[in-house]
Order: sequence, then structure tokens, then C-alpha cells
Amino acid sequence: MRDIETRTDIETLIDAFYKRILTDEYIGFFFTKVVALDWDVHIPIMYDFWESMLFDTDTYAGNPMLKHMALHQKHALEPAHFERWLSLWEETIQQHFKGTTATLAIEKAKQIGGLMQHKVQTY
Repeated sequence: MRDIETRTDIETLIDAFYKRILTDEYIGFFFTKVVALDWDVHIPIMYDFWESMLFDTDTYAGNPMLKHMALHQKHALEPAHFERWLSLWEETIQQHFKGTTATLAIEKAKQIGGLMQHKVQTY
């Protein structure tokens, strides 16, 4: 198994992850019922976000915190939701990749998730 090395690798990861998310019984409803996402718009944004996070590029321009705070107003994001998201993220990475950048993707997700969880709970 190889590491996350290219934009194509990120696309593979994101596509596999969201395939799992959409069918997840615990948090899938956020993506299918709570928010009406335009997947043709959302998925490329996720590619850009993770490319920026993992390869230190400027491909992403946005504020995910504001999006998640708005989501929290529609349906409360509980600690268990964040834990499930992170669990699916880690499992997806481990199924497809192994290496320094794969580990970084997990660490970044933990940091981002922890910060988001704190922010939405104190909002």
C-alpha cells in the first residue's frame, strides 16, 4: 500500500469516504436530509480542502467552521457525530493508503474535528 502523494490520491480518498458517509446509518442523514448538498459542487471543494491541508497549497478558499456552525443550527452536531465521522475517515484512509501523509490526514482530521466540536458546542 502506498502513501497519499497526488491530487488524484486525494480524490480517491474523498470519493471512497463520501461513499461510506452517505450510507452510514448514524451520520449519513446530515448529508442526505439535513443539508441539501450539490455534490457536483461539494466534492471538488473537499478535494481542494484536503489538498490544501496535506500538500500546503492554496487550492481551498473558504471557511468550513461557518458551514458547520450553520449545520449545527439545523441539527445539533454531537460529540458522537464527530467521533463517527473521524472513525469513517480513519478506516477509509487505512483501507487505501499507508505512510506519512496518510498519517497526517488522520492527525489533521482529529485537530479540525476537535476544534469544530469545541466551536459548535460553545456557539
